[in-house]
Amino acid sequence: MSKIACVMTSMFEDVEYTQPAEAFSNEGHEVTTIEWEAGKEVEGKQGEASVKIDTSIDDVKPEDFDALFIPGGFSPDILRGDDKFVSFAKHFMDEKKPVFAICHGPQLLITAKTLEGRTATGFKSISVDMEYAGVNYQDKEVVVCQDQLVTSRQPDDIPAFNREALKLLK
Repeated sequence: MSKIACVMTSMFEDVEYTQPAEAFSNEGHEVTTIEWEAGKEVEGKQGEASVKIDTSIDDVKPEDFDALFIPGGFSPDILRGDDKFVSFAKHFMDEKKPVFAICHGPQLLITAKTLEGRTATGFKSISVDMEYAGVNYQDKEVVVCQDQLVTSRQPDDIPAFNREALKLLK
């Protein structure tokens, strides 16, 4: 089964991590949470989820993973301020490995300059940012681009997001 890197920090959108992570685990995939500090507890912005970070960005290589998962909330905007997370995400896009980004998740991919010419979606407030990054923005519950990139807009889209992400992991 696949090893999925999940980059996140506090202020992630709770269900945009918990529901996909549960779906991935239920299908036998391994989700590894990555932040600056291994063992740290990060909190969801709704206060509903607390996640213990598995490993530090300094202790992992993107080559060790099969796919990348970026939950939404404010977390992706915080992470994109660090070049380590930007280059980590860029690797998956450049190597054509599966990338799953929901809500504000595409912000990290915008900073990695990997979305130009792609078709994708994201939360309404970042649609213009995505268009400026050269994305063919689609206001749909889920968009799959080039059998690699799965994006969704918001928590209501999670069932479609999970379905399409799991298809790419088969």
